[in-house]
Amino acid sequence: MGFTRKRIGRNGTVRFQALYDDVKGVRQSAGTYATEKEANKAWQRAEAKLAEGRLGDPRRGRQTFKTYVEEKWLPNHSMEPSTRESYTRHINLHLMSEFGPMKMRDILPEYVREWVVKMQRKGASPRTIQYCKASILNATFTTAFDDQVIFLHPSKGVKTPTVPRKPRKIITAEQFDRLYRALPTADAQLLIEMSIESGLRWGELTELRVKDIDLDTRILTVSRTVMELSRDYHPTGGRFLVKEYPKDKEYRRLKLSTQITEKLRTHVEAERLADGDLLFVYRNDDGPKSRPRQPVDPDELGLTEPNEAGRRYKHGTMTAYNLAKCRCGHCKNSYAVYRAKRRADGRDNPRPPRLRDTDGHIPRDWFRRQIWDPARTVADLGFKPRVHDLRHAHASWLLAGGADLQVVKERLGHSTIATTEKYLHTLPDADETALKALSKIRRG
Repeated sequence: MGFTRKRIGRNGTVRFQALYDDVKGVRQSAGTYATEKEANKAWQRAEAKLAEGRLGDPRRGRQTFKTYVEEKWLPNHSMEPSTRESYTRHINLHLMSEFGPMKMRDILPEYVREWVVKMQRKGASPRTIQYCKASILNATFTTAFDDQVIFLHPSKGVKTPTVPRKPRKIITAEQFDRLYRALPTADAQLLIEMSIESGLRWGELTELRVKDIDLDTRILTVSRTVMELSRDYHPTGGRFLVKEYPKDKEYRRLKLSTQITEKLRTHVEAERLADGDLLFVYRNDDGPKSRPRQPVDPDELGLTEPNEAGRRYKHGTMTAYNLAKCRCGHCKNSYAVYRAKRRADGRDNPRPPRLRDTDGHIPRDWFRRQIWDPARTVADLGFKPRVHDLRHAHASWLLAGGADLQVVKERLGHSTIATTEKYLHTLPDADETALKALSKIRRG
């Protein structure tokens, strides 16, 4: 229990200090006052506020969702930095405007259901709604329920829109060869071939170092991954954070083919890489610059859609680019040819290349925009695979080739074999055996 202590200063002035014990039994001061009455009120206020933080006290539920999330839950909830960044972004975008001002004890399941409907009306995707509800709200309210901040779990049992599971489209060996040939540099080709040969995740692939591969036994050890973060969520304000364990939190070892191992050996020797050096390094430029194609006869290209004034212009001309605001490939190329000619005549100075802030790791978005997307366009595969889809292709190719399911599971670092089973029969010719069996019976 708190109390008041009388204090006399050097000049004889009498003051009263308010004292109380915190939850750990440590004596604390609530301030010094001119009268004993003020001091008594001060330690009583401090004890009342302290009581709000004790388990079982209903006053704990008076704090708002915003206060609880920003001051209690987010700072003290253990999670990966990338997860914290994602959670914070989704909370600020989708949750705080709805639940922020509400007291924790006043949030009921009906309000969570209303929020789901509002999100649908705003056009949010089912996946976003499910992520916010199942991952963020559930975790927040579960912690609050366990800590007796609330006595009803508001999001438990609340339904969200169905997220359809679309069939995976797996890149075939022929399509991969076309994509491989379209890559602009030998370094990019080696990185992508390593991806399809190993099935590594992007963070594991770009954190590979020479010491991780035994070039004699062809054994690759996956022991780390790298995350790319905003500066606000990086412990030291950087951009790349290396974790000393992969996503599945277990080291794993896998064997590489002879041909990719020899390519890696040649790469290591040519670049004179040491054991601790990254195998794949960002080259500190903004990627290969595409040159404008030769101009095409506008008479062969037809006319643009009408602009606001109802006028149409020939594709592949500067007037179509400026007045019709057409951004088709021909009109954009016309603008590129025009700018290139001005630079060649000395009338324009090109902007200096933008340098990325990196410690040598390859930024994911840079690789996608400067390397992957242009190569994918040139290859013209009929669909748009991501770099991560090469991991799916690795699993599908292994299983289609007769590899053991458990071996593939361990190779990819899946937590359950059910995840690996999803890659069975994903290639275009996977159902051929079933069709042959059906045809055999029908022919009788």
